[in-house]
Amino acid sequence: MSDFEEQIKQAIDRGRTRQDAQIAAEQAKKLSQEEIRSRHAQFRLQLSEHIELGLKKLANHFPGFRYETIYGERGWGGALSRDDLVRGGAKYSRIEIVIRPINEYQVVNLTGKGTVRNRELFAWNHFEEIGQADEGRLNALVDGWMLQYAEQFAAAKGN
Repeated sequence: MSDFEEQIKQAIDRGRTRQDAQIAAEQAKKLSQEEIRSRHAQFRLQLSEHIELGLKKLANHFPGFRYETIYGERGWGGALSRDDLVRGGAKYSRIEIVIRPINEYQVVNLTGKGTVRNRELFAWNHFEEIGQADEGRLNALVDGWMLQYAEQFAAAKGN
């Protein structure tokens, strides 16, 4: 066998080795994508439960609020809403906190809105990379948003 034939066989072996390495890298990437989806799902479940419990506690302090579970394309979470009939018409109040579905940016995205007596006072939006996200920090953020809302609602006239 000539040197050239040996070189051809070695080139073919290197090509096959490179192809095997690419396949292994793609499989590892898929696995990490699955891990990211799994971690996002864990955050979604934990945070949506934390949101529900917190909003229901908030509703206990302000009678008249109705709790609503939010799920689907908008995300997962909850909302409280209330209509008050007062002189001059109805006054609408609502707080909504949602964890958005996973996206191509691979972040945990928490959003929230707060309306007190027909005035939107809050529009919250928070992003954390899934790999860097911390459950305790996200829970504290949600709690802070609820406390801000409770303070503003309590300060509004006619409550």
